[in-house]
Amino acid sequence: MSRIESTLYPGIARTNYRFVVLSLIFIVYAINYADRTNIGAVLPFIIDEFHINNFEAGAIASMFFLGYAISQIPAGFFIARKGTRGLVSLSIFGFSAFTWLMGTASSVFSLKLIRLGLGLSEGPCPVGLTATINNWFPAREKATATGVFIAATMFAPIIVPPLAVWISVTWGWRWVFYSFAIPGIVVALAWYLLVKSRPGESRFVSESELSLITNDRQANSDPALQEGNIVLSPRFALLDKLIRVRKLAPLDSAKALFTSKNILGDCVAYFMMVSVLYGLLTWIPLYLVKEKGFNFMSMGLVASMPCIGGFIGAIVGGWISDRLLGRRRKPTMLFTAITTVIMMLIMLNIPGNTLAVCTGLFMVGLCLNIGWPAFTAYGMAAAAPKTYPIAAAIINSGGNLGGFVSPMVAGFLLDSTGSFNAVFTWFGICAALGLVVILFLDEPQ
Repeated sequence: MSRIESTLYPGIARTNYRFVVLSLIFIVYAINYADRTNIGAVLPFIIDEFHINNFEAGAIASMFFLGYAISQIPAGFFIARKGTRGLVSLSIFGFSAFTWLMGTASSVFSLKLIRLGLGLSEGPCPVGLTATINNWFPAREKATATGVFIAATMFAPIIVPPLAVWISVTWGWRWVFYSFAIPGIVVALAWYLLVKSRPGESRFVSESELSLITNDRQANSDPALQEGNIVLSPRFALLDKLIRVRKLAPLDSAKALFTSKNILGDCVAYFMMVSVLYGLLTWIPLYLVKEKGFNFMSMGLVASMPCIGGFIGAIVGGWISDRLLGRRRKPTMLFTAITTVIMMLIMLNIPGNTLAVCTGLFMVGLCLNIGWPAFTAYGMAAAAPKTYPIAAAIINSGGNLGGFVSPMVAGFLLDSTGSFNAVFTWFGICAALGLVVILFLDEPQ
């Protein structure tokens, strides 16, 4: 407990229940990502069974993101009015049910339809989880908490490829979906029982922790003046000029969000970066098998390398944005866009040996995810607390349309050229376009 809290609440122990909530957020989103990304590991088996081309295979993966994008904005409006508790629990249960149904599919059409349902049911989840972070954490911890949330997206794919391949080889690809459906059903119940929409509603949160969460202007040993959502300091003067720091009024209505160049710009930039990430997660397993000659079991291990790098990058990136950069979001976003372009150029010329491929894929994941938490945390700074769920929905729904477009584009390029060079070139172009958009965003003060 800090000296300020000790003075305000003598004799009262401060709880840290928000970190229990954050742990559950991590578990929920890890399961969420496992259920959506297991398709990449089993795609080679599905291609063989149904005799489809790469474009059709990419379309199966992409249908998830169409449903995902459609359901997020309605979910944002619902959460802004009713809170997160019930809808998040329902979303977890729903995507677990659709994961089970994937194992029952008997045709390519049914696979696409179930993937669409999976996306529709998963869509409310990230909006609810980021809204929970926004409600449960003070401003100085939000990007760090978001980094942990984003790290879950990389933790799941670390274990998914080898586990999914092992299950597929041992029992068949359908058992991947049967097995992955079970944890979500348990966690849906745990979320409903343990996580309220706001910390003030929870019996596990002490008055001192509630004060810490709701008071965004915390005492800080840094002599910098704290104002708004970033820490102003002379040592950041040049950086602030370069990243266009502006004192902006929080966007407090849906109309303001849908007409904000910053929210829409963040959405477009996120679309470009999501195009790279989900394109990679979908096609890296096939790239390793067809282009680099890995067998299925070794492919499962090597395909995890971008996610290991991404897991580290997301946590470090959130911490850098909060603590080293005084809550500035654009610098890590810019870093991610620039270094991703560079890494795509490297991937075009990478040698075929295992060490080089593993190192390259690790660095791709690291570079992509250093700035990943900032795309979400940026909306927290630009929107008012009551409208943030809608802002998150706009950013996520528009951004994740990149996950709908990119796997199909990559599959088309692969069918047309027969080479993954065209695919990595496409990813590099996406990152470059994202960089241009980020440059024109204002950094909310």
